[in-house]
Amino acid sequence: MASNTSKTARASVRAGQGGQGGALSVLGEFKYLIPLNGGKHAYVRNLTNGKTAHLRTDSEAFVEEIRTLAAAGHATKIRAEISSLNAVHPGDGWDAIEKRLVEAGVFEG
Repeated sequence: MASNTSKTARASVRAGQGGQGGALSVLGEFKYLIPLNGGKHAYVRNLTNGKTAHLRTDSEAFVEEIRTLAAAGHATKIRAEISSLNAVHPGDGWDAIEKRLVEAGVFEG
């Protein structure tokens, strides 16, 4: 019966959930990377600050965003997600992206 709830009420609930101090309140599996443009760009969802960045996958900003998430303890999940993206989209260069992240030392430590 969610359709009976007003737009204002739904917006109020969403606004109230926004300040949960980084707590994850998502049902199901959280995706860190949303591929765009054949792997040339991606949305990177950051659990630590609640923001989603639109970045080129060959940029230093992308590497630093993944490094931040890896340092926060998400390295294993992100690496598994990149491997999954490579399996689902083999021609998009996710294997090269993972190699570049490994060479940059993102998943170490």
